[in-house]
Amino acid sequence: MTNRATPFAGRPLSRRALLAGAASAGALIAPRRARAADKLRIAKAISSSFPFAGLELAQQIGAWAGEGLDVEISVFQGDGRMQQAFAAQAIDFGLGSGPGMGYAAKGVPARAVAALAGEPRNMAVVVTTNSIIKSADDLKGKRIGVTTAGALTDWLARRFSASKGWGGDGVEVVPLGDMRTRLAAMRSGELHASINSIEEGYNLEANGEGRVIATFADAVPDFHTHVIFASDAMIAKSPDIVRRFLRAWFKTAAFMRDSRAATVASIAKTMNLPEKVVDAAYGDEIKMLSFDGAFSPKAIEVIRSSLRDLGIVETAPAAAQMFAPGFAPVTF
Repeated sequence: MTNRATPFAGRPLSRRALLAGAASAGALIAPRRARAADKLRIAKAISSSFPFAGLELAQQIGAWAGEGLDVEISVFQGDGRMQQAFAAQAIDFGLGSGPGMGYAAKGVPARAVAALAGEPRNMAVVVTTNSIIKSADDLKGKRIGVTTAGALTDWLARRFSASKGWGGDGVEVVPLGDMRTRLAAMRSGELHASINSIEEGYNLEANGEGRVIATFADAVPDFHTHVIFASDAMIAKSPDIVRRFLRAWFKTAAFMRDSRAATVASIAKTMNLPEKVVDAAYGDEIKMLSFDGAFSPKAIEVIRSSLRDLGIVETAPAAAQMFAPGFAPVTF
């Protein structure tokens, strides 16, 4: 596996740590019959995601090799940019957000093939330590940073505003890319808050740089925070590879659930965060993780309405336009 765009990739876990974790979970993947591995280009919409860091963990426990896959991982600064890569036929699979499913209705040649995670327990509203914002109620009319327009963070900022009774435009949403850029903007006063992963929020607190003032644990109970996308070409021409990719992923998800210590160690290295920060978020992350990829009809309906809120589409697309049936639930 090559990882040509991940700025936070760390050293691999020791063989002893991985084998110990895998033995406890029964998750080491036995290799399939010898054959040339299929090379795949895989992307994650953002680097700062616990579930998305499962891509590197899958390599470490042999999940990709076990399905005869050789993967190359790329990282983008939001769903919009990852969907542009699908449009350019530059990637085969992508881990992104539920609202990203709407881009298929705009002609992007990729569709969701499995749900990756449910309600957004892993997202939070973050401010700097010395911010004038003392509580979530102080954010009315203020500027909130997100990754890209049309991304999950964009929708959550608007959902947050609506939940406060301020309407969808009760805060000013500012797309600014990755966390480092948004943190710099908060320090300079350009932003008042940011929508971030809970791990980033906990890490800012641990470093004395920021505070988590609200989370989305219960705000959106019927939702697919993250989904797995495949290119239309892959779906049409290589459905067996899609199924093998999904088997490898959901074996990895089971490992993440059953092997906490090894999972925390791997993801902390990939995300370049202290293990105690990742461990603190582990419970919420596992609660929202899917272990078979099945789509929820209620969640799909919420996502359909979110696409109008974000301006991705004027008319909500039919569910059939948003995901490809026949791949989930995944069994192995």
